[in-house]
Order: sequence, then structure tokens, then C-alpha cells
Amino acid sequence: MAPACNTLLFFVFFTFPLSIFSAASIHFHHPLDPLTLQELDQVRTIITASHHNLTFHYVGLDEPDKSIVASWLAHRTTAKTPPRRALVIARLNHQTHQFIVDLSTHSIVSDEIYSGSGFPMLTFEEQTAANSLALTHAPFRASVGRRGLKMEEIVGLSYTVGWYGEEGTSRRIVKVMFCYLDGTVNLYMRPIEGITVTVDLDEMKVIAYHDRLMVPVPKADGTDFRESKQKPPFGPRLKGITVVQPDGPSFTIHGHQISWANWDFHLAFDMRAGPIISVASIYDVEKKEQRRVLYRGYISELFVPYMDLTEEWYFRTFFDAGEYGFGLCAMPLQPLTDCPENAIFMDGYVTGQNGTPVNMTNVFCIFERYSGDIMWRHTEAEIPGKLITESRPEVSLVVRMVSAVGNYDYIIDWEFLQSGSIKLSVGLSGVLEVRGTAYTHVDQIHEEVYGTLLADNTLGAYHDHFLTYHLDLDVDGDTNSFVKSNLRKTLVSGNRSPRRSYWTVVSETAKTESDAKIQLGLKPAELLVVNPNKRTKVGNYVGYRLIPGSVVGPLLTDDDYSQRRGAFTRYNVWITPYNKSEKWVGGLYTDQSRGDDTLAQWSLRDREIENKDIVMWYTMGFHHVPYQEDFPLMPTISGGFELRPSNFFDSNPVLKVKPPRQVKWPSCPTSISDLP
Repeated sequence: MAPACNTLLFFVFFTFPLSIFSAASIHFHHPLDPLTLQELDQVRTIITASHHNLTFHYVGLDEPDKSIVASWLAHRTTAKTPPRRALVIARLNHQTHQFIVDLSTHSIVSDEIYSGSGFPMLTFEEQTAANSLALTHAPFRASVGRRGLKMEEIVGLSYTVGWYGEEGTSRRIVKVMFCYLDGTVNLYMRPIEGITVTVDLDEMKVIAYHDRLMVPVPKADGTDFRESKQKPPFGPRLKGITVVQPDGPSFTIHGHQISWANWDFHLAFDMRAGPIISVASIYDVEKKEQRRVLYRGYISELFVPYMDLTEEWYFRTFFDAGEYGFGLCAMPLQPLTDCPENAIFMDGYVTGQNGTPVNMTNVFCIFERYSGDIMWRHTEAEIPGKLITESRPEVSLVVRMVSAVGNYDYIIDWEFLQSGSIKLSVGLSGVLEVRGTAYTHVDQIHEEVYGTLLADNTLGAYHDHFLTYHLDLDVDGDTNSFVKSNLRKTLVSGNRSPRRSYWTVVSETAKTESDAKIQLGLKPAELLVVNPNKRTKVGNYVGYRLIPGSVVGPLLTDDDYSQRRGAFTRYNVWITPYNKSEKWVGGLYTDQSRGDDTLAQWSLRDREIENKDIVMWYTMGFHHVPYQEDFPLMPTISGGFELRPSNFFDSNPVLKVKPPRQVKWPSCPTSISDLP
């Protein structure tokens, strides 16, 4: 019997000796660095000196104008860092304030009161307060008694309510729904259906209560996902596997600037967006210069509409970034399970409701990935008497964050490849949101139940996930154009070929925003962002193209109130001229918004986009029909897309890449005969 083997792959990257984190970075400020712990505390001090009893809903960097950042990057060794400013959104006396705070002058530059529709992100503290208030409400406690449930086992959850055509000024409210523990920590699998407590967040008081129906609470058995609670039979256990880099990683981190292989980019954490990748550039070894690719990229919104029309469910059409904060819901990453052994971790900061900074540990991990993929290969077998094979392993750099927004865990990866590609992927795991029901078998169901029966008394609701990315591509500069290269079927006329048909490429350059609204899947096309002022040696415009993953679009009607708020999902691709204020596709104030400040509205101006500084907005998504394998916890389902160089280089940029030295662990088998 062969000895047990831990599969250790040793990678040695031949780089200059390095220290991962630069000590000098402590005093170094990139203009796009997120606010530090000290700066966040300074913001709180400045605002509370003149404004009392306010609640902080968002604090983040008020990023400098793009031209200022570009100037700083061009002269970073001598240029002075632009003044540091903070954008603060807060509530005071039932009004939303938008502050700009100048940290260099220790002053409030502007204080605007927002009077439009919609409200800022919810805070954790007010959700907790609303949940606690609902649990003490006397009619609710009476309803619990009628159901024979234990009060101490009940958990309240605050749900945003959306907008369904109401006129006039809205109150900031949430609907508190309830789940039951009593034998499990998987609370979402045990909903208490029929009860709704409506809470006014500004007044922090109950304004409505409904106990509409009584159905069985799904049982706890078999729902707990903790390893310590699992019972036999168990699946087979695999032998140990890890990745080791004996010489350390091949990337360096200076403050928030990351350098790896031929890539250089900036990584920041934002309490609304989560990870923000900025000023990404790649070194062209043939031209001996660093070339710009992406100025700014992040998830602008995550729209999750559920399809259940029942009284306690119809309003569940969530905007996870704008209502709950994608970064605010970031979770500490677990070494060896969330990230491999060779990962490096970074922290982030958010602010609490009172403005106090909060350290979010291990929100990012950065690691080099090698999973046996091939970067390129070829076997030449046509030369008589020779068999020539060349192959290179694919090693990439990954930046990861996980955001647990309620029941869902979103695994967000930005992956940089030596070929110049950037792969963006999203993994969905966590638990389903289920509805309690009297049904225990599908044969009992003779009505629309808006979901799948997963277990006794447990319906998994149909729903969607739409993630819209803000991608400010600056391909070899900031004046770019959007080109749609249609693959057109062409019939062969005359006798010029035995063939009857072929396809060719017919390219169209979008002149205005209306030319660049794309619903994918209707006809084959290549979608490119090119620099019309730069050409390769043979005359092609340099560019990057979007390679979509699975194509998903909304199935709701355009006049559905939820879809009006999420109208930015109507097209998979939009192109707009760069505008610093256009960051959030669902609007700056998303909670109870009415669809009047979305990407769909901005683009109605039909602005010119040819040979301009442009932004691509790409929406990927999932239609989620639950299956029993999703119960009681979902195996990860993943999707993504790629930004790939297209005539950006004069030839294959990784042809001359030196592979890492691979040292196989001596006891590992190399053939079937070596296996036990």
C-alpha cells in the first residue's frame, strides 16, 4: 500500500526579493485609498460638533475628479496627494443629509438636504432595534402564544418594502418577519408565516400589525448545517491537499496598491460596493510600458426580486447594495476554507450608526491560484519523425470577498491573468428563503405556490439575482469607443465557391447611448471597447472585449413597479459617458426608490459616446428555480464574465512567460499503478 500523500505543489516565481507589505505604505496615500480608521474618526468628530442626534448611514471617500487622479498618477513621485474628502449620508430630524467633509481643513464643505424619493441604506443598529421592538409588541406575543411557540426561540428580520405606486412622501419603514430556532441555527428554514409587524424606523415604533393566517412551522430536523451537528452516514473524506509557495507570494502590496506579474492595480473597500478595483494597468514587455486598462470597477447593484405574490412576500424585491450595503455585509474570510493556505488577508472599515469606525477583519483575501489549468499548449505532430509539445500552466491572481446579505452568501472574485484578461465571477451559496406551507407532497398542490416544495411544509420561492457591474474601461487612454461586431450570415452568390453560405463580421461603432443598449442572446456579436486613437502595428484598433457568461434578463413587465426600480437590468450592456455622479445604477437612495434615478433614466439623454471617456455597465444574473439539493443549504452555483484583450497586444503576450518551477511532493503518485 502506498503511503498517504498531501498534494503539495511548489511554485517558485523568479522575481526580485520582496516583502509583501511595504512599511513605507503606512504614511502613503493614493488618491483613491479608502478612508483610514483615523480619518473616519475625524469625520465623526467634525460632523457631530455641529449636528447632534444624527444617524450615519454611509461614510466613504469622496473620490477626486478623474483628471486630478490622472495628473497625480503621471507625477506621483513629486505630486502632492489631492485633499482628502469624505462623502457622508446621514439622517437628522426625519431628513436625509448629504455632507462633503474636507479632512485637510477639518470642515464641512457642503450640507445638502435631499428631498427626492428614496432613502439611504439601512444600518445594522436600526434593524436590530426594529426587530427587538417587534418581539415585544403585545399582539405579536399573543399570536406566538396561539401557535404554541417559545418566545426565546424567535428571531426577527427586517425587510425593506419597495414601492408600489404610492403617491406623496413615504415613511421610512420596514416589515419585520419572524423565524424559529428551537433545534437549529438555520433560522431561514423555519419561517413563521402569516405575521407582519411594520415599524417606522425614524420614530422607532410599530405602526401596523397583521396576523393573517396560521400554517405549520417547518421542522428543525435535518436543517442544521454545522459540521458538529451532522450525523452518519457521511460522504467519503478526501486526502489532504494544499498549495505552498516556499519563496512566498509573487505579489507585493504597497498600501492599497497591488503588483503581480505584469499587472498593477489599486484595491479599496467600500461599505456599499465592497471591493473596488481601480487604475488597473498591464506591462507590455514588447513596448516596455505600462498600459491602462480599467480606471474603476465594482458591483453597482444587486437586484433580487422574488416571484411569490402572497401578502407577506410580494414586496420582497431587494436591492442588496443600495438597501443593505454589500460591503457592510462583508464577512471575515476563514483561512483554509474561504481562501487557500497561500492567501494574504486585508481588513476594511465601516462606520456604525453613531459614526464610530468599525474594523472589518479579513474582508479581502489575495492569493495566486493554480488549479491545474493550462494557459496555452500545442502539440505539433505533423513534422515527420518529430513530436513537439509545449505547454504552460495557468497561474492567476485572485482578489476575493464574501458578502452575507441575509440568507445568501455571495462569493466575489476578481481574477487577473498574465494574458491580460480579467475574469469576474460570483458564487451563490448560503440558504434559500423559504415559505412555510401546509403541503408535504407535491400531489397535494393544486394552486400556484410560486416555488418548489423542498421538504415537509417548506416551499423554496422562485427568484432572480441580477448583478450590475460598473466598468470604467480606459483602454490605452480615456478616449474610447464601443464597437459591436455582428457575426452576419452571408449567402454565396454565383459560382465562386461550392459553399452556399458563410459568416462574416460587420462592425458598428456606437455614436450615442441608444446605439449601445444590448440585450444579449438575440444575435451573435463581439462587444468591444476600443481606443480609436491607437492602432497595432498592422493597423487594428487596440481594444478589450466583453465575453459574457450565461445570458439572463428580466422576465417581469416593464410597468411592474419592481422592474421600474430595477430598469437597469432591461439590457445586459449599457454604455454611458463618464460622469462622476453616476455610480449607483439603482440610484443613490435606493430604499423605497421610484425608478427616477437609475441608469435607465440617465441614458435617456442619449449622450454622445464615440471617442469619449465611456463607462460600460454589464448585468449578469441567475434565474433561480430551487431544487431539493438546495435544501437545507445550497452548494455554490457560479457565473461570471471576462474582459479580454482584443488587438491590445501585437501578438500573444504570454508566449515568452517563464513558467513557475514545480516541485512534486516525492510521495505523490504519478500514474494509476502508483495509486493504493
